[in-house]
Formats: sequence, C-alpha cells, structure tokens
Amino acid sequence: MAGEPQGKGSGAALSAREREWIDWILPSDRPGYNRHREMLRSMKVIGVGRRGQGEMIMGREGSEADISSPLPPVLAYGAIETNFGTISVTIREPLDDQISVEIVNQRSDEIPEEFEEAKRWTYSSWLPGMPCPQCGKPVREISIRTVSDLRPHHFLAVCATNGRLWLYAEPDQINHLIPVTNFYNELMLHKNIRDPRIALDSKRLFSDLASFTDEDLTRAFITYNSLKAKVHFPGPVAAGSGEKPGFVTKLKKLLHGASR
Repeated sequence: MAGEPQGKGSGAALSAREREWIDWILPSDRPGYNRHREMLRSMKVIGVGRRGQGEMIMGREGSEADISSPLPPVLAYGAIETNFGTISVTIREPLDDQISVEIVNQRSDEIPEEFEEAKRWTYSSWLPGMPCPQCGKPVREISIRTVSDLRPHHFLAVCATNGRLWLYAEPDQINHLIPVTNFYNELMLHKNIRDPRIALDSKRLFSDLASFTDEDLTRAFITYNSLKAKVHFPGPVAAGSGEKPGFVTKLKKLLHGASR
C-alpha cells in the first residue's frame, strides 16, 4: 500500500492519524497545550514550511504561508518508535496566527500506511519528579521560585543521558525546551569561564553536570530567559542555595531507578 507523503500543499487536509499525533503532543488536560490544540483545530494547511517536505504551515484558510521569518521556538516535541524507524512530531509556537507542524519519518520520505508501533514519548507529558520521557532515567531537577513565594512554580530539568533540558511552568503546565548552546553560553558567562576548550563545548553541560550548583543553573536560566523569554515570573527570582546535588538527592535518584 502506498505511503503517505511527508508534506502537504495549500488547502490539503490533515489525515486522521496526523490529527491524532498532534492531539497526543498537545494534551487537552494541560491548559497551555490545550490552548494551542484548539487553535490548530480551526486552522488549515496553507503551505509547506522552509524546512521542506514534512513541515506544514497551519493558518487561516486563504492566507499565505510566511516562510521568511525566523523559525519560532519549539512548543511541543515527541517521537513514535516503529518497526521501520522513528516518526518525530514537532509543533512550534505561533507566529502571526500561523503554526508550524513538522511530522517526519527519519528513515525515508514517506510514512507507511501500516506499521508496528513499539513506543511513543513526548516532553509534553513530563511533570516534576518523573524520569526523562525519552530514556526513562532520572533527571536533575532545579526548583525555581520568586523571592516572595516559598513554593516553587517552575522546575528546570536536565537529562544528561539524552543531552536535553527543559523548564516546566506550573501555571500553564507547558514544558519549554531550551536550546543547549544558548543556555550553556550564559552558564559560562556566569561562571566566568573563558577557556575556549570548555566555554565552547556545550556538551560539558551534561558531562560536567555534577560540578554546577543549583544556583549556577538557576542564574544561567534567569539570564537566558531575560534575553529569550520562555516564561514570565510574577516577581524577582530567588537565585538558589548554591549547593551541588547532595547525598539525599543522589539516593532518591538511585531508589527511583531501582524501583523501575
């Protein structure tokens, strides 16, 4: 049976499974994701994105797709692992009433009509205290709160295994994926590290993760967020304790891993 081409022209309709995959990484029980889910329900495919086959630009019917502006940040990301390879699903934040949706077969230009699904995972499902959605291993968590609120409402998560970091914002329950290089640059500036062998090697964020304190990572995020706003805090942010992950934190992670 012929496969489904990755990429649709203006006026094309989403297939039932494309709609199901979009709904999956935009869960209705989380207000931030559900808001974008409802926006997409009222949109049509109005063109192919700048990344070519696989990227659809969604917008009001009859409008022209904008492929000249910079790519917006990723709003939601997930992957479906199958017997023929992995299908990745990426939805970007809205820009001028248009939303980029990219569904890509990482092995070929087509997605077969029939395949066996082994597992699926998305960062949209993560909550503080949970393991990494992709690998299932414990993550480093840093709680971030304002100086006037003792209870944190934001959590920075770092998965050293997959080289990913994201911020969970409790008000809208969105997990904001954070570009590693931009974040690491701010971390190096905060630490005043100028050696290019270290300062330009963003992979060290994960290999040297234990050497950075909660305060280091919090301050790096505060600076990054001031330049590339991901979330808006209702007041000044508390910097953190300055402590590295201690024995209790490591023990909790070991126990969590043993219980899986």
